[in-house]
Amino acid sequence: MKKDHIRRLLEAPERSFFLFGPRGVGKTTWLRRAFPEASFFDLLDPSLSLELSQKPGNLEALVGKMPEDSWVVIDEIQKIPDLLDEVHRLMETRGWRFALCGSSARKLRRRGTNLLGGRAITRNLDAFSCKELGEAFDVDFSLQWGFLPWVQLDRQSAHDILNSYVNTYIREEIKEEGIVRSLPPFLRFLNIAGQLNGQLVNGQNISREAGVPRSSVDVYFSILEDTLLGYFLPSYRPKLKVREQAHPKFYWFDPGVARAAAGLLFDPVDRLWKGAALENLIYHELRVYNLTQNRNRPISFYRTGSGVEIDFVIETRKRQQSSLAHIVCIEVKMAEKWNRKWERPMRSLDSHERIHVDKMIGIYTGKRAYHFDGLDVLPVEDFLSRLHQGDFF
Repeated sequence: MKKDHIRRLLEAPERSFFLFGPRGVGKTTWLRRAFPEASFFDLLDPSLSLELSQKPGNLEALVGKMPEDSWVVIDEIQKIPDLLDEVHRLMETRGWRFALCGSSARKLRRRGTNLLGGRAITRNLDAFSCKELGEAFDVDFSLQWGFLPWVQLDRQSAHDILNSYVNTYIREEIKEEGIVRSLPPFLRFLNIAGQLNGQLVNGQNISREAGVPRSSVDVYFSILEDTLLGYFLPSYRPKLKVREQAHPKFYWFDPGVARAAAGLLFDPVDRLWKGAALENLIYHELRVYNLTQNRNRPISFYRTGSGVEIDFVIETRKRQQSSLAHIVCIEVKMAEKWNRKWERPMRSLDSHERIHVDKMIGIYTGKRAYHFDGLDVLPVEDFLSRLHQGDFF
């Protein structure tokens, strides 16, 4: 597969923006293609980083006599948070537009930076989507190895790339954050968090297994969130007079990276792991579609105290005083045959008068599509194709 054939779904904004995303998802490549005429500054360059950290005012001289509305790209902006003051000044005095790229906003927030006070919007770039890969998309490969561009473009080296990603890139990112005093406890946590991909988070259990204080577990998860390596999926709580789960689930941004963090790269994956990876894949695609198409709909899961669960709930309309909340329910199964008992949680939720279920969707690894009394059962590829066509929300 050639890089030139991969067109990203993210469209370049017309105004200044922050571009955030995990390391290795192609942010720099996208910026160079989206803004080929821009002045480009990569703060991974040690001499440039040193100069601008000591003399932020030199940025104006380095850009030179560019006309108003010209684009200036600054990569790895989190390395010099103070540079944003100069960016702010140049936006006001020179009328330049800035694309500010980074893999974490933690340092910017910790330094009290206000992210330009609303003068720049925020965009996110994730790993490849099935829509971007097109005919090159392979469900089985992606479940095992994920969507990182390096992996998808060099599939023969997937083991080595993911191993290096966890052992080199993540370590560097954590060191950059400057929060973890000792790396070994964090790496023990990382291994456990990888194994818990797509599961409910129980901080006390993780603390015990990793041999770290309970408070450290919260800090470690916040680091994974802030460096965009993972996301908490909140529970949906419509308050339907049943005890509803309050704890969130945690999903890694990529099933291949989760596998690497769990230390399972060189072991065959079992069916249980593949089931979690399939949920991870579906969540990844829901997030990509939600962000790139500016749907901005809340995504959650639903679970009652008795264990009734729906993998994903997308709220398509908020509840208001005169109208019900509207939702789409999605259940994901690693199975080649659909069992209709899996529909019960969705149909149960659909029966409540205090909520309106727009669509009920079952996703499985079989080959045939079915429609059972208001519920669509779809093979994985069919669901993903229709998702990116806008058929569901």
